[in-house]
Amino acid sequence: MKYLFLLYGPDGPLPEPGTPEARVLFERYSAATEAMAKAGVLIECAPLQPATATTTVRVRDGETLLTDGPAAEIKEQFGGITLVECADLDEALTWAQTLPAATDGSVEVRPLAAVQPPGAMMS
Repeated sequence: MKYLFLLYGPDGPLPEPGTPEARVLFERYSAATEAMAKAGVLIECAPLQPATATTTVRVRDGETLLTDGPAAEIKEQFGGITLVECADLDEALTWAQTLPAATDGSVEVRPLAAVQPPGAMMS
Protein backbone atom coordinates (compact mmCIF):
# COMPACT_ATOMS: atom_id res chain seq x y z
CA MET A 1 0.00 0.00 0.00
CA LYS A 2 1.19 3.53 -0.74
CA TYR A 3 1.45 6.09 2.06
CA LEU A 4 2.02 9.82 1.77
CA PHE A 5 4.04 11.46 4.52
CA LEU A 6 3.11 15.12 4.91
CA LEU A 7 6.05 16.81 6.59
CA TYR A 8 5.40 19.73 8.93
CA GLY A 9 8.09 21.80 10.61
CA PRO A 10 8.06 24.69 13.02
CA ASP A 11 6.66 27.90 11.55
CA GLY A 12 9.61 30.05 10.66
CA PRO A 13 12.55 30.14 8.31
CA LEU A 14 14.70 27.12 7.62
CA PRO A 15 18.42 27.37 8.26
CA GLU A 16 20.21 29.45 5.62
CA PRO A 17 21.77 27.35 2.84
CA GLY A 18 25.49 26.82 3.39
CA THR A 19 25.29 27.10 7.18
CA PRO A 20 26.28 24.21 9.46
CA GLU A 21 22.63 23.94 10.60
CA ALA A 22 21.41 23.57 7.00
CA ARG A 23 24.09 20.95 6.29
CA VAL A 24 23.09 18.92 9.35
CA LEU A 25 19.39 19.08 8.41
CA PHE A 26 20.18 18.05 4.81
CA GLU A 27 22.32 15.15 6.04
CA ARG A 28 19.56 13.95 8.37
CA TYR A 29 16.96 13.95 5.56
CA SER A 30 19.42 12.33 3.16
CA ALA A 31 20.17 9.53 5.61
CA ALA A 32 16.47 8.82 6.15
CA THR A 33 15.53 8.86 2.46
CA GLU A 34 18.61 6.87 1.43
CA ALA A 35 17.62 4.17 3.94
CA MET A 36 14.09 4.13 2.50
CA ALA A 37 15.47 3.87 -1.04
CA LYS A 38 17.83 1.05 -0.05
CA ALA A 39 14.89 -0.81 1.54
CA GLY A 40 12.90 -0.37 -1.68
CA VAL A 41 10.01 1.59 -0.13
CA LEU A 42 10.78 5.13 -1.35
CA ILE A 43 8.82 6.30 -4.40
CA GLU A 44 9.32 10.07 -4.23
CA CYS A 45 10.28 12.84 -1.84
CA ALA A 46 10.54 16.59 -2.23
CA PRO A 47 10.65 19.73 -0.15
CA LEU A 48 8.23 22.54 -0.90
CA GLN A 49 8.88 26.18 -1.59
CA PRO A 50 8.01 28.42 1.41
CA ALA A 51 4.37 29.12 2.26
CA THR A 52 4.82 32.62 0.84
CA ALA A 53 5.03 31.00 -2.64
CA THR A 54 1.62 29.34 -2.18
CA THR A 55 -1.57 30.20 -4.06
CA THR A 56 -4.81 28.61 -2.89
CA VAL A 57 -7.59 28.01 -5.46
CA ARG A 58 -11.26 27.80 -4.53
CA VAL A 59 -14.25 27.71 -6.89
CA ARG A 60 -17.49 28.94 -5.31
CA ASP A 61 -20.72 29.31 -7.27
CA GLY A 62 -18.76 29.09 -10.51
CA GLU A 63 -16.35 31.87 -9.50
CA THR A 64 -12.65 31.13 -9.10
CA LEU A 65 -11.13 32.69 -6.01
CA LEU A 66 -7.36 32.90 -5.69
CA THR A 67 -5.69 33.61 -2.36
CA ASP A 68 -2.01 34.15 -1.75
CA GLY A 69 -0.84 31.80 0.96
CA PRO A 70 -1.80 28.38 2.30
CA ALA A 71 -5.40 27.23 2.70
CA ALA A 72 -5.16 26.91 6.48
CA GLU A 73 -3.49 28.95 9.18
CA ILE A 74 -1.50 26.51 11.32
CA LYS A 75 1.35 26.82 13.78
CA GLU A 76 3.48 24.34 11.85
CA GLN A 77 4.48 24.89 8.23
CA PHE A 78 3.82 22.22 5.58
CA GLY A 79 7.29 21.72 4.18
CA GLY A 80 7.43 18.63 2.00
CA ILE A 81 6.22 15.17 1.09
CA THR A 82 7.54 11.65 1.00
CA LEU A 83 5.71 8.89 -0.85
CA VAL A 84 6.44 5.29 0.12
CA GLU A 85 5.07 1.85 -0.60
CA CYS A 86 4.97 -0.35 2.50
CA ALA A 87 3.44 -3.66 3.50
CA ASP A 88 1.23 -2.02 6.11
CA LEU A 89 0.69 1.01 8.34
CA ASP A 90 3.13 -0.27 10.97
CA GLU A 91 5.95 -0.32 8.44
CA ALA A 92 4.99 3.16 7.18
CA LEU A 93 4.99 4.52 10.74
CA THR A 94 8.43 3.02 11.35
CA TRP A 95 9.80 4.88 8.31
CA ALA A 96 7.95 8.12 9.16
CA GLN A 97 9.69 8.36 12.52
CA THR A 98 13.10 8.39 10.82
CA LEU A 99 12.42 11.76 9.18
CA PRO A 100 13.73 14.90 10.94
CA ALA A 101 10.27 16.50 10.76
CA ALA A 102 9.10 13.91 13.31
CA THR A 103 11.51 15.31 15.92
CA ASP A 104 10.99 19.05 15.44
CA GLY A 105 7.53 19.17 13.85
CA SER A 106 5.28 16.33 12.76
CA VAL A 107 4.79 13.76 10.02
CA GLU A 108 1.21 13.04 9.00
CA VAL A 109 0.97 9.53 7.54
CA ARG A 110 -1.92 9.13 5.14
CA PRO A 111 -2.70 6.01 3.09
CA LEU A 112 -3.54 6.62 -0.56
CA ALA A 113 -6.99 5.49 -1.63
CA ALA A 114 -7.19 2.80 -4.29
CA VAL A 115 -8.99 4.36 -7.26
CA GLN A 116 -9.99 2.58 -10.44
CA PRO A 117 -9.04 4.50 -13.59
CA PRO A 118 -11.99 5.67 -15.69
CA GLY A 119 -13.20 2.87 -17.95
CA ALA A 120 -11.51 0.14 -15.90
CA MET A 121 -13.52 -3.05 -15.60
CA MET A 122 -14.94 -3.73 -12.16
CA SER A 123 -14.35 -7.21 -10.75
